[in-house]
Amino acid sequence: MSTRDSMTPSERLREVLEAPRRSFIPLPDTQIIESPGWSQLVTPSLRQGGLNEVSFAALDEQEADAVIDETLELYRRLGLRFRWTVGPDSRPADLAERLARRGLRQSETWGMIRETEAVPVDVGGDVTVEEVDERTVAEYSRTMAEGWGMDPAPIEAFNRSVLASPDGGLRLFLARYQGAPAGTAGLAAFERSVFFLGGVVLPAFRERGLYRALVAARLRYAAERNIPFATVHASASTSAPILERLGFETLCRFPIFTND
Repeated sequence: MSTRDSMTPSERLREVLEAPRRSFIPLPDTQIIESPGWSQLVTPSLRQGGLNEVSFAALDEQEADAVIDETLELYRRLGLRFRWTVGPDSRPADLAERLARRGLRQSETWGMIRETEAVPVDVGGDVTVEEVDERTVAEYSRTMAEGWGMDPAPIEAFNRSVLASPDGGLRLFLARYQGAPAGTAGLAAFERSVFFLGGVVLPAFRERGLYRALVAARLRYAAERNIPFATVHASASTSAPILERLGFETLCRFPIFTND
């Protein structure tokens, strides 16, 4: 491990699980619902996803079903797409099974970490990555919305709020192929780690190294600021195998549930 910093195995796991729960900048209508054993966001203006999630739930076994039903009804009544992360510190032990019985879609996620020392990525001169600013935020938002199949208007409003809150620690990156906008990604910066957010490459530009370039750019951003680690919650079916080849270590595997 690098001499810049070190973490015990338990600290590394906490960094992967707990720091990402703070990786957001609220919109004016975002409700932050927190209590011991519970962390939730509700944002009615982002109907298609984003800032609508249960990121942590450690529930009493006898009360869990009632809390689950109340939570699902809230998002249903507001017509919101949401996600529910069931990390290894979630409770009760059968929380995932209870959510699955209610018809939510389950996807396997890998909690991963690596040091931010540079990853050599040779993608040729056709691929470039830039940090997003006011001049490029509309272009970034259109690309992000296309990649995720979402309405670009609320996405752009959210991204402009990110740029207006630089102290919030969120940064946005736009990848281009031969100058054309082709992929997007973000990060949330903390004291000891950056958390990778929402990397997506448009279908027409895949298999050209854009995702790897976005990873390398964000690692470089962190390394230049002496932030020693990068973490990510990566989809087992898409990005996780790529990240593993780029030196990320898998510390845990857990399901994320969505209502789509």
